[in-house]
Amino acid sequence: MSHTSEEKGKNAQHSASRNPAKALVARLAGFFSRLIYILRLVFEASPGILFAMCFLCIVDGVLPVFGAYITKDIINAVAELIAGNVAVNTEHLSDILKVLSPVVILLAVEVIYLFIKRVLGRVNTMVTSIAGELVVNHIKLKILTKVKTLDQGSFDDPLFYEKLDNANREAGMRPIHILSATFKVISAAISVSSFIVVLATMSPLAPLVIIIASVPGAIVNYHYRHKNFKYLRRHSKERRQMAYYSGLMTNKDNVKEIKMLGLADTLTEKYKDAFSRYYKGLKRIIVKECLMHVLISGVFVLASGALFAFVAYRVVFHGGEIGDWSLYTGALNSITGYVSTLVTATATIYEGTLFIDNMLDFMKEPAKVVPTVENPLIPERGVCHELEFKNVSFRYPGTERYVIRNVDLKFRTNESVVLVGLNGAGKSTLLKLIMRLYDPTEGVILLDGRDIREYDVESLYDMYGIIFQDFGKYAETVSENIAFGNVRSEHSEDDILLAAKRANADEFITALPNGYSTNLTRLFEDDGIEPSMGQWQKLAIARAFYKDSDILIMDEPTASLDPLAEQEVFNRFDELSRGKLSIFVSHRLSGAIRAGKIVVVSEGRIAESGTHGELMSLGGIYHHLFTTQAERYVENVSTDASHFN
Repeated sequence: MSHTSEEKGKNAQHSASRNPAKALVARLAGFFSRLIYILRLVFEASPGILFAMCFLCIVDGVLPVFGAYITKDIINAVAELIAGNVAVNTEHLSDILKVLSPVVILLAVEVIYLFIKRVLGRVNTMVTSIAGELVVNHIKLKILTKVKTLDQGSFDDPLFYEKLDNANREAGMRPIHILSATFKVISAAISVSSFIVVLATMSPLAPLVIIIASVPGAIVNYHYRHKNFKYLRRHSKERRQMAYYSGLMTNKDNVKEIKMLGLADTLTEKYKDAFSRYYKGLKRIIVKECLMHVLISGVFVLASGALFAFVAYRVVFHGGEIGDWSLYTGALNSITGYVSTLVTATATIYEGTLFIDNMLDFMKEPAKVVPTVENPLIPERGVCHELEFKNVSFRYPGTERYVIRNVDLKFRTNESVVLVGLNGAGKSTLLKLIMRLYDPTEGVILLDGRDIREYDVESLYDMYGIIFQDFGKYAETVSENIAFGNVRSEHSEDDILLAAKRANADEFITALPNGYSTNLTRLFEDDGIEPSMGQWQKLAIARAFYKDSDILIMDEPTASLDPLAEQEVFNRFDELSRGKLSIFVSHRLSGAIRAGKIVVVSEGRIAESGTHGELMSLGGIYHHLFTTQAERYVENVSTDASHFN
C-alpha cells in the first residue's frame, strides 16, 4: 500500500514538473477546498460565531482608513492655527474653545475612534477564544464519532495510527488559527484596497511599487511553508517516537518497571535521538528561510525609502499640506504592514490547510466491516444460536502470514466450549472473527445459517457479552464500571448487584469506603481507590454478566484471579453459560475438565476436539498440555511442602 502511494506521489510530482500551470491550479483548488472545509467546521460548531467573526473582520479592515483621515485633519487644523498666528485671550475659556473648536471636535472624534478600536479588539479576542473552544470540541467529537465507525483492522495499521496522530494534533487550535488568519487576510485586503485608493490620488504607481516589492517575500513564504509541511509529514515517525518515549516515561503504570530496570536514561536517550533526527533537517529549513527573508527585506526597505522620498517631494513642491504628508506616509506604512500581514497570513493559511489534509485523510478512512446486503438482517434474540466456520482462513491486513488456516468448526447454544492451545496458536483471533471485529480472508462464518456479514453490525455486537484479556479499567464508580456492560438498557441497581454476585465481586465491593458508589482510580477523584488486578478482573466479569447476551465470550477471564477465585468461576461456568452460546479461552486447563467441548488450536488449525476424557484418551496435544501443567502443579506443591518439613 505504502509503495503504491509513493509511486503515485512521484507520478504527481513528475506531472507537475511537466505542467506547472496545471499544478498551480490544482494546488489553488486544493487550498480553497480545504479553506471551505474549515469554514464549514466553524459554521457547524456555531453559525453565530462565524457571522460575528465576519462582521468584526470587515469593521477591522475599514477602521484604519478612518483613523488615517482623522489624523490628517487634526494635523492640518493645528497647522492652520499655527500658520494663522491667532491671538487668544487665555483668561477666557470661551475664547480658547472658540479658536480651538475645530481641533477639539477632531480630537473628540479621535478619542471615540480609539475607544471603538480597543473595544472591537477585545471583542475580537473574546470571539476568537470562544470560537477556538467550540471548534476544538466540535473536531474532537467528529474524531470520536469517526473512531466509532472504524474497524479493528484500522488500528492494526501503522499508517492509520499516523493519520490518527495527525488528526488528533490538528484537533487543537490549528483550524481556528487558520480561520483567524483568513479573516486577518480579508481585513488586511480591505485596508490595503482603501489605502491604495488614497495613495492613487497622489500617484497610481506608488501602491504598485509596494505590491511588486512584496512579491518575492510572498514566493519565499509559500515555498518554505510547503517545504516545511512536506518535511513534517515525512518525519511523522520521529514525532510519534518522541511522543511514545515521553509517554512511557510519564505513564504511571510503567513508572515502577522503568525505575527497577533503570530504563529512564535509555528511554531519554532514545527520545533525544529521535528529536535529533527530526530537528536536524527542520533547523536547516528554518535557517535558509530566514536568510532569504533578510535578503528580500533589504530590497523592500529600499523601495519603501524611495517612496517616502517621493511623497516628501510631492508635498513640498506641489502645494501639499502637512497633513497630506501624514496621510500618504501613513498609507505607505499601512500598505507595507498590511501587505506583510497578507503575505505572512496567507502563507500560514496555506501551510495550515495542508496540515488539515491530515484530518481529511483520517475522516476518509473507510469502514470495511459493514453489512454486505442493502437491508441488513437483525439477529433474533433469546433463542438458540449456531455459529459455524466453513473453511475459514485469515491473515491480518497488510501481512502475508495466515494466522488461521482452513478452520471448520461449530458452536451451539447450551454447549460450553473451551479453546485451548499455546500462545500465538490463534485462539484470540478466532474470537475476533466470531465477534466480526474482522472478516475472514477466505471462507465464511455463518450465524444461524446466514453469512455473518449479512447482519447489522451494531445489532450483532449487541448479542455478545465479552471479557477480553486486556479489559477496560474505567475511572468511574464501581456501579458505572459494571453498567458499562450494557449502556443501551436502563440502569438497574438490582441487576448490577446480581452481576457482581455472579462474578464473585460483591464481597470486595461492599468492603469499599462507598460500596458501589466508590470512585475507581485516583485520576480525577482524591477519594478514589486503586483496585488490584484481580479485583479489576472480577469487575470485568461482572460487566459481561450485566449484559443480557445470547453469546458469552471469555478470553482469559481468570488470568489475574487467585486460584480460589478462579476455581469459583470455573465451578459456575456451566450455570453462567446456561441458555447461551459460551466460548471460554484459557491457558489453565484445570477449568476445561467440565466443559461440554474442548477445542485444541495449534498453529492456526483445529488440531483436536472433544471432551476432556476423549482428548486425554487420545494422547495427543491436549493430553501433553494437561499432564505437563498437572506435573508442574504437583512439583510446586511438593516443593512447598518440603519447606515445612
